[in-house]
Amino acid sequence: MSSLISPFHKPILPQWEDSKSQLFSTQASKYLSFLMQTPLKKNLVNKSETQEDGIVNSFFGRLRKLMSGNKSDGGSRTEAEEKVCSWLYALAQSEKDLVFEYVQSTERGLSFAEAERRLRESGPNIPLDFSFPKWWHLLWSAFFHPFNIILIVLSAISYITSDSPNGCIMLVLVFISVSLRFYQEYSSSKAAMKLSEFLRCPVKVQRCAGRVVQTEVVVQVDQRDVVPGDIVIFEPGDLFPGDVRLLSSKHLVVSQASLTGESWTTEKTADTKEDHTAPLLDLKNICFMGTNVISGSGTGLVISTGSKTYMSTIFSTIGKKKPPDDFETGVRRISYILVAVMLVVVTIIVVTAYCSSHNLSESVLFGISVASALTPQMLPLIVNSSLAKGALAMARDRCIVKSATAIRDMGSMDILCIDKTGTLTMNRAIMVNHLDIWGLPKEKVLRFAFFNSYFKTDQKYPLDDAILAHVYTNGYRFQPSKWRKIDEIPFDFMRRRVSVILEAVTEERNHFQELLMVTKGALEEVMRVCSFVEHVDKGVIGTLSPEEYQRIFSMSEEISNEGLRVIGVATKMLKTKETTNQSRIDYETLESDMVFLGLITFYDPPKDSAKQALWRLAKKGVKAKVLTGDSLSLAIKVCKEVGIRTTHVVTGPELELLDQDAFHETVKRATVLARLTPTQKLRVVQSLQMVCGHIVGFLGDGVNDSLALDAANVGISVDSGTSVAKDFSDIILLEKDLNVLVAGVEHGRLTFGNTMKYIKAYVIANLGSIISLLIASLVLSNEPLTPKQLLTQNFLYSVGQIAIPWDKMEEDYVKIPQKWPEKGLPMFILWNGPVCTLCDVFTLVFIWFYCKACTAEAIEFFHSAWFVEGLLMQTLIIHLIRTEKIPFVQEFASWPVICSTVVISAVGIAIPFTPIGTVMGFVSLPLSYFGFLVVLFVGYFFVGQVVKRIYIFVYKRWL
Repeated sequence: MSSLISPFHKPILPQWEDSKSQLFSTQASKYLSFLMQTPLKKNLVNKSETQEDGIVNSFFGRLRKLMSGNKSDGGSRTEAEEKVCSWLYALAQSEKDLVFEYVQSTERGLSFAEAERRLRESGPNIPLDFSFPKWWHLLWSAFFHPFNIILIVLSAISYITSDSPNGCIMLVLVFISVSLRFYQEYSSSKAAMKLSEFLRCPVKVQRCAGRVVQTEVVVQVDQRDVVPGDIVIFEPGDLFPGDVRLLSSKHLVVSQASLTGESWTTEKTADTKEDHTAPLLDLKNICFMGTNVISGSGTGLVISTGSKTYMSTIFSTIGKKKPPDDFETGVRRISYILVAVMLVVVTIIVVTAYCSSHNLSESVLFGISVASALTPQMLPLIVNSSLAKGALAMARDRCIVKSATAIRDMGSMDILCIDKTGTLTMNRAIMVNHLDIWGLPKEKVLRFAFFNSYFKTDQKYPLDDAILAHVYTNGYRFQPSKWRKIDEIPFDFMRRRVSVILEAVTEERNHFQELLMVTKGALEEVMRVCSFVEHVDKGVIGTLSPEEYQRIFSMSEEISNEGLRVIGVATKMLKTKETTNQSRIDYETLESDMVFLGLITFYDPPKDSAKQALWRLAKKGVKAKVLTGDSLSLAIKVCKEVGIRTTHVVTGPELELLDQDAFHETVKRATVLARLTPTQKLRVVQSLQMVCGHIVGFLGDGVNDSLALDAANVGISVDSGTSVAKDFSDIILLEKDLNVLVAGVEHGRLTFGNTMKYIKAYVIANLGSIISLLIASLVLSNEPLTPKQLLTQNFLYSVGQIAIPWDKMEEDYVKIPQKWPEKGLPMFILWNGPVCTLCDVFTLVFIWFYCKACTAEAIEFFHSAWFVEGLLMQTLIIHLIRTEKIPFVQEFASWPVICSTVVISAVGIAIPFTPIGTVMGFVSLPLSYFGFLVVLFVGYFFVGQVVKRIYIFVYKRWL
């Protein structure tokens, strides 16, 4: 027996159980033998592992993952989930007495001492036990970025060389970048704690007390103090404090909405023995932590608590850090390239400058200036300004952006996974038809369904509103004033039907006048109390035969397969004397031998805006996939009406039977995935991300969507969603309208495009400029620019780029998803960088030979000419990079960018003619030089455009 225990709890054999443990039944021995020959052995038998082995295996496992760089496979369950599923299936397939053996408990329950001991060993019953990183770990993670390290090192050297202003600017930029990132990660790291808060409640537990004679007592304990082996007692409204194997049940109906997301209830019973073919959430004798009792009562044995429950296991990935997206990875790669180029170029420049001037301090200072110019100091500001602009634009569309980076990811999103209810549909019922037992529309069926909904007062449900609305809007005149309600048998989740007793209003009342009882509710529950059927056409009442019963149910299944919901309607004539004494009414007797009239069908219609929004998303390259816990037939019907293809559909139970390769291929092709559990939604999202290479958005609003929301590149929820779903979402819609997402996709692509403009323009301009400085330093005997002049040039250029977030994008660019060019950026630099350097070399040659500025006396003229040409080159290059078309001819930038270019260019040209220029060592430039610059830049744009067209022809894209 000691080897067959929960894989999550240590063997516990209290003294008062020794005698029972020795009487291990033959049946248990046979079951143990069976487990030893099955795959369950790996999960239920011989699970002990020394702590040292666990640490070693964990270390080398993480090392292997780090070395391989492979991501987790979205098509497979985690090891912890496999253990939990195997454990639950084993206990669901076992007899009750054997279940007590497995969890080391008795039919009386645990003693108080034993319960306290188990609580100390297993810890409090907290559903999600996360160890969140400390704030200093998050701060270090936000701080440790290549650009931050570069700026800090350069700032320190600037202070050492007495260049305090430049060093201070660099530290401010680092502070802004680190603060923003730390705030976002610290806020998101605490969101998962909300999942554990909604399960705090008292629980009734059966314990045994007494030293000699043990007595069973029922006590109320906090949910945190429940341990494996406890016997819990539950009633309507109670939450299950752990995974529970039912011991007894009476009309038990449970809601599993926290796991499935669907409002439909499920019946549970203790008197059954499951087999391995049943889906896990369909096990009748197992209740899961986090689910709640709708109606009925019972007792159950707690078999798993805390982080070892099914709910805790499937939500265990929440709160963990996501891998960096392609944009972050690309920025890091570019930073490494810049660091490598910086180290080489700066070293050469410092050595060259020292050999020429023999002044180490000046040479180092000039090298720092070059390194500072090569660092994209404005990148955090440009990126955050672009994201903030997009967030404000989306806020005007009634959309709250919690994570600004999600806007950029929306520009890259090419798959949107959405739930059906409330997103594609209106989340309200509309009555479709009223059918008799032959499936023909009959007004009599509608009349009595109307009477039931009209006169019931206990609680109005959406289906009642749908019936009343259908009657009123279609002009029916059923005259409810001619009837008077005598009594009502309210709806409950055991009967799943509601009945009203009516009396016809007449001038002369007879004490023994006949009364009418009208019942409607779940079809199977209504037909259960019917013995007759009415042939409405003939006005004949006949006996409800088994053939009639089966035919009506077959018709109901066909209607359900079309995506409609069905309820039944029945009537019965009563005598007044049957209801004279209200205190003695036997409701079960009244609701018997009824006459079945027909069916009422309902439909949750799609939103008017859904089809248009999905069409607009498809035009922008975003494909929609429906991931729902609802039935496949209903999902297919809705998808057909909103324009989603249903040629490839699959259900959750079908996915469970597939191997990994088949799973990924099925997920890739399927457009409708129904009856999904939370973990299946997670695997679908991960499969699309990691195997198919998509950028995935997920729109959900329930606790069951938290896994997928957390894993998706863009998590989207709605204002009416659960607090947990909103915590894990990046974007919250104030209206359930997909058209808002269309606008978000456009803003995301605009943000992504403007960010790429800055990165590409900055890298090309600065690399070209630095290489030109290196060439000039090797050719000249002096520095081509002083440190002060170089920093001023870099500062003016950086200020001019602040307008980029307000630039516009071409229409063709926002029509398709945009992703970081993994291999395209280095090639982009190799193609376009030499053009910029070539122009600088022409300038160097022009100044040398024609302006005679190579002598020491004319070095100030060289500095002035090189300063103006370099600043204009860096400022104008954005206009060549920002568009595939011919700049200033076929395409113009936005007015903010044009104004910024004009202002910065004017300031750069004017500086040599001002007293500021004199202080900086500049001299006035002749007009002939500006004529040369006009010719130079015309040639630059001509050559750059030729290179652009060839590049686009080869690589099929530009930005």
